[in-house]
Order: sequence, then C-alpha cells, then structure tokens
Amino acid sequence: MKKAVFNWSGGKDSALALYKALNSDEYEIVSLLTTVNKESGRSSMHGIPSHLLKKQAASIGIPIYIIEMLPNGEISSYDDVMSRSVQHFKSLGVEHFIFGDIFLHDVKSYREKKLNPEGINVVEPLWDKTTEEVMSDFLSSGLKTIIVTTTADILDNSYIGKVIDEDFIKNIPVGVDLCGENGEYHTFCYDGPIFREPIDFKLGEPLSKTFPINLDDGSTQDFTYWFANLLDT
Repeated sequence: MKKAVFNWSGGKDSALALYKALNSDEYEIVSLLTTVNKESGRSSMHGIPSHLLKKQAASIGIPIYIIEMLPNGEISSYDDVMSRSVQHFKSLGVEHFIFGDIFLHDVKSYREKKLNPEGINVVEPLWDKTTEEVMSDFLSSGLKTIIVTTTADILDNSYIGKVIDEDFIKNIPVGVDLCGENGEYHTFCYDGPIFREPIDFKLGEPLSKTFPINLDDGSTQDFTYWFANLLDT
C-alpha cells in the first residue's frame, strides 16, 4: 500500500474523501494533517477548535499532525511550514498527500506546483465530480455534518448549526454551490462510518468576525463570516 498523509479540514468533503481513500485499500494513511490559527487555536476557515480536531482523529483512529499558523500569516509562511511538514513525512516514506477538493482548478494547481517538486503526489478522490454527485455520495455514505461557518452576506447566522441533509438541499438559496465549494459555507463532521464513535460537542452562540482579504488585483476587501461556537459537552 502507498503511504499517504490526509489533509484534514474536519468538514464534509474532507470526511467523504477520507472515506473513499480508506475504502480504496490503496493507501496506508499514516497521519491526518491540518493547520490551526496559533492565537485562536481553531482551524483556518472552518473554525474548529484543535481539541475537537483531536477528538475526530482519535475516533477515526489515525494520528493528527497539527501545524500552528500565526494570525494573518502570509502565504510564504504557510509554504514554509508545509515544506517542513513534507520533509517530516517524506522521512517516514510518505509520497502521497490526499485532499478533498472538488473542482477549483487553481487550488489543485497550487497544490501540485508546491508538492510535486518535493516528490509528493497529489491525490484527489472527489476531483471533477459535480457538486450534485458529491452531495449524493455524502448523503449516501452515512456521514453526518453541521454548518459551522458561513460567508455572512450569502448565508446568515440562522444557517449555523444546520444539519446537511435532504431538507437542507431542497431549501438551499439560489446561487449557493450545493457543497459550498466557493466558500459559501464550511462544516464540522461528527459521525458516520469513518468514526468509531460520534464526536460529542455542543453549540454556543454564533460569532461574527470580519477579516481583510487580499484580492488577486492587489486590493484588500473586508469579508464578514459567521462562526459556530463549538464547545465540549
């Protein structure tokens, strides 16, 4: 079997990609890998606390390797810590990094540009499927997830904590990608066939945060997001 690291976000697409990778019997996944904000202790866009990421990993039965990033870290800083992580895993015989991307070609190209020269192959179990196909596969898998982050001007705070199910699919607003692949929402996966036991958690009041984002044209624009306040039970 090929040794691999799975790049874990804690959300639904990541969980589905891991489910498919494990069922393929092609990869020995030696570790999950994720980044968290050093200041908040939460994952970048999903806002999942590191202690819940560790709970997910423990229930899945695969160790997790957490990289702490400085708040508002530059992409060069991300590249640096990822390069050091690659060297660590290469020393363990890893030659494959698995991701849960669907159709964002610039993201996949970036991963390949950075990882291929390091001798790492990028694996994408969900790649080039339609969002309808991915969502159908997700619902059929038995994985369970809730929305924990939304882009505020697209989905308001009433969506925080919603379960992704058939009812959600039927009522999703027009123009929102079914899987949130354009960043409309992110999720926290807490149960299903990859877990030995469900992840215990509770929801506090949603939090609103605004961040300055550097755009491709060199300008900066503020974006506001709603985050779930994920807590231990």
